[in-house]
Amino acid sequence: MSDDVRLKLAVQKSGRLADDSRDLLERCGIRFTKSKDQLFCTAQDFPLDLFFVRDDDIPAFVASNVCQIGIVGQNVLGEEKLSSRNQKLKSVEEVLPLNFGKCRLSIAAPYDFAYDGPKSLQGKVIATSYAGLLSEFLQKNSVEAEIVEMQGAVEIAPRVGMADAICDLVSTGATLAVNGLQEREVIFKSQSVLIKGQGLSTDQGRILDRLMLRIQGVLEAQSSKYIMFHAPLASLEDICSVIPGSDAPTVLELQGRPDKVAVHAVCNEAVFWETMEELRARGASDMLVVPIEKMLA
Repeated sequence: MSDDVRLKLAVQKSGRLADDSRDLLERCGIRFTKSKDQLFCTAQDFPLDLFFVRDDDIPAFVASNVCQIGIVGQNVLGEEKLSSRNQKLKSVEEVLPLNFGKCRLSIAAPYDFAYDGPKSLQGKVIATSYAGLLSEFLQKNSVEAEIVEMQGAVEIAPRVGMADAICDLVSTGATLAVNGLQEREVIFKSQSVLIKGQGLSTDQGRILDRLMLRIQGVLEAQSSKYIMFHAPLASLEDICSVIPGSDAPTVLELQGRPDKVAVHAVCNEAVFWETMEELRARGASDMLVVPIEKMLA
């Protein structure tokens, strides 16, 4: 691989998604030096350059091979593929879910709106910033409705008489409640994903494989815990049966205690207080649960 071959990654220039993307890369052991204009960063110890752009421009950057890969919400990618005239967007593909930036695109309406499924929207006016995804949902359910496109403050549309209902991103639902709206139906679930185009060279493909290996290691570590405890030898099988998400725990002898062993295990599921209480009830003691910083299978 040539020393001057690099991979270009497009990420959102500001906001929570930008912070989460930078944090993920830092956890992968990649450190960046910013340019003077703050529009891109160069990795110091990995063949990767980071470009900061608007989130809805990320798919186009990747489709045009200005950047070979990007981090973007599935809602943005889906909307751009459906509504943009750029045919190159159809070649952009998701390669890895990143488990952050989770949200949902939902139909919401005033509390007095009689909603009984998608057919209740027949002949209604719906305000949204996601006309493509909403149109696809309506077509799948054979519903004809008027779509009013808005670029912001969608939630006020019913209150000012612009629409009967809205289709907007929802996380907690607090904004809907403030505006007298109730979430009625989820039409699209989204999270941040790593995407790629079709313009990667062979060397860039190898760099992407290395990057994905690191990202997968970080994601697996985030969802895993390392648990250690002492257990009576006579109850070992019974105790190990309740360790969450562990196939083969490590069992070690304890010096001077032939009746007890030390058990170490990587848990691929959450370790709750209830789990620890159940382990203790079956005879486990001296329990310790610690986070895992990095992990490669």
